[in-house]
Amino acid sequence: MTERIDGDGALKAGTPHRPTPSETLDPSRRDEARIPDDAQVNPIDRSDEIDEDALIAEFEAEKPSRQLTGIPALVVKIGGAGLSLFALYWVFNPMATQFYLPAFLMIGLSLTFLVYRGWGRSAKAKDAGKSDNPHLLDWVLAAVAIVPFAYIISDWDPFFRRAIVPTYLDLIMGVIAILVVLEAARRTVGILVPLVVLGFFAYAYWGPLFPAPFTTSSFDWIRLVGHNVMGTQGIFGVPTDVAATYIILFTIYGAVLGASGATKFFIDLSFSAFGQSKSGPGRTVTLAGFLLGTVSGSGVATTVTLGGISWPLLRKAGYPKEHGGGILAAAGIGAIMSPPTLGAAAFIIAALLGVSYLEVLIWATIPTLLYYFGIILAIEMDARRFKTKAVVMDHKPVGKLLLRFGYHFSSLLAIVVFMAMGMTPFRAVVFATVLAFVLSFFDRESWMTPKKIFDALATGATGALSVIPVMAAAGLIVGIMTLTGLGLKLASIIVDFAGGSLLLTAIFSATAVILLGLAVPVTASFIISWVIIGPALQDVGVAPFAAAMFIFYYSVLSEVSPPTALSPFAASAITGGKPIKTMWLTWRYTLSAFLVPFIFVLSGSGVGLLLQGGVATVALAFSVSLLAVASLAVSTGGWLLGPARWPERVILAIGSLPLLTLDPLYIGIGVAIIAVGVVVHLIGRKRHPYDPDTDPPVADAGTPHSAGTTGTADTVEGAEAKATSTGTTSAASSGRGAHRAQSSSSSGSPSSGSPSSPASNTASTKTTDPTAS
Repeated sequence: MTERIDGDGALKAGTPHRPTPSETLDPSRRDEARIPDDAQVNPIDRSDEIDEDALIAEFEAEKPSRQLTGIPALVVKIGGAGLSLFALYWVFNPMATQFYLPAFLMIGLSLTFLVYRGWGRSAKAKDAGKSDNPHLLDWVLAAVAIVPFAYIISDWDPFFRRAIVPTYLDLIMGVIAILVVLEAARRTVGILVPLVVLGFFAYAYWGPLFPAPFTTSSFDWIRLVGHNVMGTQGIFGVPTDVAATYIILFTIYGAVLGASGATKFFIDLSFSAFGQSKSGPGRTVTLAGFLLGTVSGSGVATTVTLGGISWPLLRKAGYPKEHGGGILAAAGIGAIMSPPTLGAAAFIIAALLGVSYLEVLIWATIPTLLYYFGIILAIEMDARRFKTKAVVMDHKPVGKLLLRFGYHFSSLLAIVVFMAMGMTPFRAVVFATVLAFVLSFFDRESWMTPKKIFDALATGATGALSVIPVMAAAGLIVGIMTLTGLGLKLASIIVDFAGGSLLLTAIFSATAVILLGLAVPVTASFIISWVIIGPALQDVGVAPFAAAMFIFYYSVLSEVSPPTALSPFAASAITGGKPIKTMWLTWRYTLSAFLVPFIFVLSGSGVGLLLQGGVATVALAFSVSLLAVASLAVSTGGWLLGPARWPERVILAIGSLPLLTLDPLYIGIGVAIIAVGVVVHLIGRKRHPYDPDTDPPVADAGTPHSAGTTGTADTVEGAEAKATSTGTTSAASSGRGAHRAQSSSSSGSPSSGSPSSPASNTASTKTTDPTAS
């Protein structure tokens, strides 16, 4: 059974309701903010009906930015374009780090005070449409941010040479620089990160007062400022260096790629790729999330962009709100780990380990495949449990799309090819950006005009502003840890507490990273964890690159962990589902893949998942991991050859755990336990047969839904439902048939299901759903 979404892009129901930020985020008004069922629209063009900027601003921990207008918007655009051009100039005209980083921070932090609010914006101000431009204090702080860094770059060489014996003016400027960084970080990620930094400063200053084993020497303010501002540690350490090189250049690339029409092509391709199967909508969203991730590298931004265009498709197919939100969030989170851009933490891995970014991409390849393998399995199970329907869309065939617009993949591949040729990642991404610019002229609608170029340069820089203060603040944390030796002390405590056990150290490390991720964004979580957890894992024999990737993947869990489960909460705002349930369902979709990192730390053969150790090692690790992910997916998804009940689900979950060690003995034990689970399932199927054609859909716990509670998005209303069912067997008598009936939108607009509407003609000729009662 199929449901058609025509591709003419015409709104039959009149102008849709465009929610204001407060409507979008207020649970009591979510029904108004949702896209109405009866709007006859091509899903590719749905983004204008969801206030994406408001959702990103609310749920992206690193992007609660202003909506600037007028002169402030122009000032920020000019400053952003200037920052982008400065970074591009640096690629081909290298300059001393002691000059480039202060100059970069001078511009970046100054713009941050104009782009990010120092305090919340009231709902009353939002509803009244009041200006969101900077206040006088913001302009003052933007000017103050320039002062210390201008002082540094005006005489940078002697300044850094005076680190041991700074002048009083050096100390004053150093203190101002630290305070500016902390306030900018507060504006972008909240108060917790600055408080953590201040806590580390307090520890370094009053170190002798702390009990053993945390006791350390006392460092006076001269030493603290000298170490963290007047050297290559602290503010001007590796995190800031990564922000000023990798991150800014890749955000420029993403902005140009998006402006060249690649985003629309990726979405069109995703909607056309999987045909009209019942699980096609879920697969479509997953592929779209992966492709969009190559442009954004942000979990929340990808989730919101994806939700605006894909939720109508999932709803038409019959996905409940929370499950649809879970799929959207899981696909969006994949943006952080999808080559070739990955997330900001991946750039830090390359810098910390002193390896090529291409190597990091290689390490991430198989774990990324396993992540999406787990999501696809979950989607296939849900399609069978909920009896979702295929949705027919009028789109060009995949072949035609690839022939016409497939050139958009060229710049993505070029990044890898250029780095494989020995080019630095900085030059590789710049040349890929130029390629994306040239390719934009293949489509008249996407030509990169001077205005588009200016906007892309400004967008690339402003997209990096959210990360710059966090990186500088994280540099201060790393600087204090290296100065006091706290990182090594904490690592030693973890290893001692685990009794030297590799397994326990890995479990404690994963727990610590997840708990840290509850409070800080992914990038900050990785940096702090690397200083503490990295040495602990290496002390018990884990290779540095394996330890770094282990920490990276568990840092990503912060996107689905309360209270910072930002991607699921953003998805629930779009679907109208319950945020907490959406969060747990997202966790379910992603859990199996996130257990995979244990494989490459618990065994020497586990590095095969990072494409290290030879063909045999890689093949063993990959095949065993596929089995482990599949087993866990069945356990959490509740479906094998039919509905899986709790006995076999528990057995399969237990059987997957020994596989994580990659030890031959434990692999055998795990396979045997999984085989027992399959046998139990087959016996249960024989005793309790399930007919997919006649039996009702299945609930999460593996038990059938009662009629009319299959979890589709909406129910039909009164006379409209009766009118639709006249002369046919009513498909609207249960929740599954709801979206086939005509209904009024929540905003009260006229129904698109009028006799003249194509959707109405299609719906009225549908055969009866065999599951309807």
